Amino acid sequence: MSCRPASPRPYVLLSCATSIDGYIDDASEQRLLLSNEDDLDRVDAVRASCDAILVGAATVRRDDPRLLVRSASRRAERVACGRPASPTKVTLTARGDLDPTARFFTAGDPDRLVYCASGVLDKTRERVGRLATVVDGGDPVDLAWILADLAARGVRRLMVEGGGTVHAQFLTAGLADELHLVVAPFFVGDRRAPRFVGEGSFPWHPGRRARLAEARQIGDVVLLRYALSDRFGQT
Repeated sequence: MSCRPASPRPYVLLSCATSIDGYIDDASEQRLLLSNEDDLDRVDAVRASCDAILVGAATVRRDDPRLLVRSASRRAERVACGRPASPTKVTLTARGDLDPTARFFTAGDPDRLVYCASGVLDKTRERVGRLATVVDGGDPVDLAWILADLAARGVRRLMVEGGGTVHAQFLTAGLADELHLVVAPFFVGDRRAPRFVGEGSFPWHPGRRARLAEARQIGDVVLLRYALSDRFGQT
């Protein structure tokens, strides 16, 4: 990792792990572990290379992620570059239903940004305004505008970690530059469980295939790395 110069707009990298049949979780109350320790370390390195990590409000509620860089050496390297130890945390919400005790708000000391729909701005500020910067994201929430706002805040490289609805929104809007898709060696086989993405009009289809830039075995999982724009690999 190096200290990078400023970039005119965020590079958007989507990261997701799925079962063989395309599920990102099962239907139980416990979070399904799809990855392994070596791949989790790879994800940690990707996190450390980014300026911000974005998840949807449903992921904050369901998975309660910390969204911090785990490795002490990577945190130290970021600080040596004049950056925070962990990237800025970002979430999107249409309803403002966020728990202020969630680890998104309580774990670590990165900056936190909450983009909410205009109609729930007051509600969201009342719930988490002491813990994060709450921003009116439009009605409905406008991803293109959010990317422009993040760029104005100094975000050059954005990692999107889910969930499926948020991934689908970035993909269908053509706002993703790169996709890291990890496939775990088992099936979920339960239609009640959430999938990677649902129905939608995607820029990649049988007549326009996404470019596979890398396929790598990492223990018992496989990383598929897709180039989704002509900006691929520029950061």
